[in-house]
Amino acid sequence: MTVTADELFRRASTGLPCWIGRSDGTRDPLPTARWMGGEASSTEDRDADSRMISQCSGPTLDLGCGPGRLTEGLARRGISALGVDTSREAVDLTLNRGGHAVLRDLFDPLPNAGEWECVLLADGNIGIGGDPVRLLRRAAELIRPDGAVIAEVDSPGSDKVQAQTVRWETDTTVGDWFAWASVSATATAGLARAAGLTVVDIAPIHGRYFAYMRSAPVREQ
Repeated sequence: MTVTADELFRRASTGLPCWIGRSDGTRDPLPTARWMGGEASSTEDRDADSRMISQCSGPTLDLGCGPGRLTEGLARRGISALGVDTSREAVDLTLNRGGHAVLRDLFDPLPNAGEWECVLLADGNIGIGGDPVRLLRRAAELIRPDGAVIAEVDSPGSDKVQAQTVRWETDTTVGDWFAWASVSATATAGLARAAGLTVVDIAPIHGRYFAYMRSAPVREQ
């Protein structure tokens, strides 16, 4: 039996464990409690989330929003926010907790492209599709000229992107393989430059790392 993204988020919402499996046979538990947010997550993760979204002062696009904890958190702060996800279950969970979200691939046309003050790529979503530069270029297209991209990255390490083929797994099911990438804090600046962005800061918060990026200035010829 194959596990879909919808099934994964249904399990996450009930607290059941899920894993990310790799083509080499290894796997790690997915942070489903963090994804759900609220009382399901740790005090440290709630604080890290709060400090991340405190950097968003205007309309924010949450790419790969999952169950919508950040979209909801922004709305509670009075910030206009829209979640984007390809899972119907994730979008429904976001809507049910009072956030706004659309069922869409992030590379498809999105509302108000080029006008967002901030784009979020939380929970390692900079790795979606296995091509971080392409994803950051997409994020750069979505923000306004003075906007920002905030991406959660791995701890400092290699300056190379770790491209992976992975799948979701439960205790009884597995999903289809898909492309992913892991990006360390060390590698982020080079990827940002290739995408037309500049890393302003990388903040470690409770063992998680958040890269704050802005559009790179256009050099005069």
